[in-house]
Amino acid sequence: MTDELYARPKGAGRQTIVLLHGFGGSNMDWNDIQPDLARDGLVLAYDLPGHGRSLHHSAAGNASGMAKAILADLDARGIAKAHVAGFSMGGAVATLMGMRAPDRVASLSLIAPGGFGPEISEPRLKAIADPATADLLRLGLNDMGAPGFEMPTKNVAVAAAMRALPGQAAKLAEIAAKISKGGRQGEIPREAMAALAMPVTVVWGDRDPVLPFSQSENLPPHFAFVRVPGAGHMLLEEARKTVIQAIRQTTRRG
Repeated sequence: MTDELYARPKGAGRQTIVLLHGFGGSNMDWNDIQPDLARDGLVLAYDLPGHGRSLHHSAAGNASGMAKAILADLDARGIAKAHVAGFSMGGAVATLMGMRAPDRVASLSLIAPGGFGPEISEPRLKAIADPATADLLRLGLNDMGAPGFEMPTKNVAVAAAMRALPGQAAKLAEIAAKISKGGRQGEIPREAMAALAMPVTVVWGDRDPVLPFSQSENLPPHFAFVRVPGAGHMLLEEARKTVIQAIRQTTRRG
């Protein structure tokens, strides 16, 4: 095992935005979002531990360990404070970063975040972890969106190429088993969320089949909330403009 952590940079400036993908994804999940945000400053799109170029990082499958790893990498880059946006599992990691180092997280944009409730669709995670063919991967990704959602072919190709890396599919299966047991995931207490003082925005599709929309209830009063009608879990594709707007507005508040 190594602690090598990869991040793809775009843009420059005094402001830094960190982008964290979901389970089974990579920095390339932000391909259609990162360039837009890079107009505002430096944007770092990470491969989370256990994924892509961070495949062999020791924190794979441990959200708290991932949060610590991202903060350490920012420190190594000389970045004292950053805005953090996280999707799904990356949303849980982003939230834990805010809790661990509130003075270093300027704002949080949480896109269908993990850890906001106990329920999670374990079968859907397993379906995209180690599918036998690219067609099965496509079906699994489609099934994570709202009914009728179709993952763009270019995104399926990227996901398939990542799973072809030696050891990647097995690692994803291992991570899936860690983060979902019997359809339950680790939950971040609401009272811990309420202590977050930085601007926080939560974006959720009301037809999410992976993390139920009901997990967006009873958020701390100071959290901004964006409901995406008719959207499922795959908001980076299903509601790209809404996601970009939410991140940009949140960073400006921060």
